[in-house]
Amino acid sequence: MIDSTIAHDSDLVQLVGLTHKHFIFSLKAGDELHTHRGVIKHNELIGMPWGSQVFSHTGAPFFLLQPSIADILNDLPRATQILYPKDIGYILIQMGVAPGQRVMEAGTGSGSMTIALATAVGPDGRVISYEQKQDTQTLAKKNLERVGLASRVEFKLRNIQEGFDETGVDAFFLDVQNPYDYIPQVRAALKPGGFFCTLIPTFNQVEKTLIALRKNKFAFVEVCELMLRHYKADAARIRPTDRMVAHTGFLIFGRRIEPNTDPRGKELEEEIGMEE
Repeated sequence: MIDSTIAHDSDLVQLVGLTHKHFIFSLKAGDELHTHRGVIKHNELIGMPWGSQVFSHTGAPFFLLQPSIADILNDLPRATQILYPKDIGYILIQMGVAPGQRVMEAGTGSGSMTIALATAVGPDGRVISYEQKQDTQTLAKKNLERVGLASRVEFKLRNIQEGFDETGVDAFFLDVQNPYDYIPQVRAALKPGGFFCTLIPTFNQVEKTLIALRKNKFAFVEVCELMLRHYKADAARIRPTDRMVAHTGFLIFGRRIEPNTDPRGKELEEEIGMEE
């Protein structure tokens, strides 16, 4: 059994130094990390317990840590705006993403949500990610390879107006400017009862998306936004920090349902706001 309390060759690590300056990289025997605070040899980190204090050749101190998903996402090279961890965590929980599932996203971007989905489905799950721009997809692939999750993801390059190859997937995250134009395609890819989510920034986009979801037989639709406020972690002067992560977008959730013509179900359909 591998000892999970120490750093191993090929592990993804985070070094945090003075003023919280940090570096995230994969350990490789024989390599060196060159920083403005000195050089650190990978061999000196391999075998060290997580949480240890280590030093560069100039004596600059660092802590050796395992990076969280939030650390990794905030550190990603990006060509587009990435999702914030505050939204990603809620999305994963609300969509019930779990190990072994097959989930989809459209609008890969820089791969932040792809990384979160690939982590959540585990080694036995699968993420299928559609993107229209080749250069954007290339960057996302590099980001997934960097964190060792590329093997869990199938990347596809396509205009999603043409629809998707997959059917019966457990959950679908749609991250495009006009999600309301692709709801029929998403429905065709989801399994009955499957989870849907999209994130969009403006009220008028929300209105159009809600109409499209109702017309395409999605139910249990919810709209929300998440605010995140940090506090100074100083026992002598606890107070809110000067900045907070406020509106980043509206989250819209829904489930693919299968209505029928039995009149006994009419009252329930009206209650959840479905249209004929």
